[in-house]
Amino acid sequence: MPSAAKGFEFEQPMLDIETQLGEIEAAANPSEEQQELARQLRRRWTDTTREIYSKLTPWQVVQVSRHKDRPYTRDYLNLAFDEFIELHGDKFFGDDRALLTGFAKLGRQKVMVVGHQKGRTFKERAACHFGCAHPEGYRKAMAKMKLAEKYGIPIICFIDTPGAYPGIGAEERGQAQVIAESMFLMSQLKTPIICIVIGEGGSGGALGIGVGDRIAMLQYAYYSVISPEGCAGILWKSHQHAPKAADVLRFTSEHLPQLGVVDDVIEEPLGGAHRDHHQMAARLKNYLAKTLEQLVKTDPETLLERRYDKFRKMGSYLEQLEDGTVSQHGYTFSV
Repeated sequence: MPSAAKGFEFEQPMLDIETQLGEIEAAANPSEEQQELARQLRRRWTDTTREIYSKLTPWQVVQVSRHKDRPYTRDYLNLAFDEFIELHGDKFFGDDRALLTGFAKLGRQKVMVVGHQKGRTFKERAACHFGCAHPEGYRKAMAKMKLAEKYGIPIICFIDTPGAYPGIGAEERGQAQVIAESMFLMSQLKTPIICIVIGEGGSGGALGIGVGDRIAMLQYAYYSVISPEGCAGILWKSHQHAPKAADVLRFTSEHLPQLGVVDDVIEEPLGGAHRDHHQMAARLKNYLAKTLEQLVKTDPETLLERRYDKFRKMGSYLEQLEDGTVSQHGYTFSV
């Protein structure tokens, strides 16, 4: 039975079972009766966990997506890929550790990986700006993605950020502009692009590397135009209303496929990805391998056309009028 170092409040029934099981397993020579009790506790833990995680609220999903033991981009690079050669710097300002870029191999397929990195220890998190990239991070990502296009290499983007870095220095160096440039570039790259939200997918920081041919997310990740705390601060003037904001934002894997924002949802191990990194990495690798096999067979012009159509369709919705008729609304764009 997998376990996490520290659980959430809503996981208390699971933690109680884990405590009982730990006491039995700590015994030097457990009796047959204790061994049978341990088997019953494991079955009960599985049933309890499945029930709890099938009824998570959006705010609880946010908590799971932020778990300190959840696998990050570098963890997937170590577990799902065969090789990784990191590429540094944007050739303008510096190297942003909040965004990892480099060549990797997924089986026989060479790919370019671009992904947010949060860090494990406080020192690592501070160096990575807690996964909030600066403009130099997105410029680095753009340079490496152009390199991938030059050699016909597919691009894989791992999204895991509460948002782009909001500091004065980042704004002075063109944070909003560079995110827009990155999105525009990705819309025109003539190579397959797969974007996967592996944890948090917050604001423009996520969108900056979120334009692709396939958009997927892990089961307990979220993908939103703003973090729940940010939304609560704007609408209700207090971060204490973050759970309420999470409910109305409709940004979980339950809602986004229905809205056409996400193509696929990758199921997580029982109790979340933080409880079994290897199993989660295996599922992610399987999804990437199958999706890449489909995309690499598609000619570049068709990829661009489908990518363009995909994002143009986002934002349309149906409205039922008073007379019972249904009207379709949406945004139109001129190019």
